[in-house]
Amino acid sequence: QVQLVESGGGLVQAGGSLRLACAASGRTFSSYAMAWFRQAPGKERNFLGGIRWSGGSTDYADSVKGRFTISRDMAKNTVYLQMNSLKPEDTAVYLCAASNSWLSRTSYRYDYWGQGTQVTVSS
Repeated sequence: QVQLVESGGGLVQAGGSLRLACAASGRTFSSYAMAWFRQAPGKERNFLGGIRWSGGSTDYADSVKGRFTISRDMAKNTVYLQMNSLKPEDTAVYLCAASNSWLSRTSYRYDYWGQGTQVTVSS
């Protein structure tokens, strides 16, 4: 089992920045990749980006490319999501996920999920 805990969410004005963190614990050695998704009320869960633990290669959704950056700290088993130039439409619950096998844009490929952290961007 892998446990994931997100932190860093909050209220920010449009144009501002936030950095989210996702700390992994448990059988982290079995994890291949981590990803960030977000889900707004009444909407589907959308892939934002992901990173492979080994090598650190990344993949981003076109909607956030250039504004969001994913990084990892292997010593801390933590993945970060740096979000810049935030917009009101970025308001959502942000969730991190871990996969034992894939770096995928599809949520069902992920084996473990955190509880999520709320990000609210005011106009």
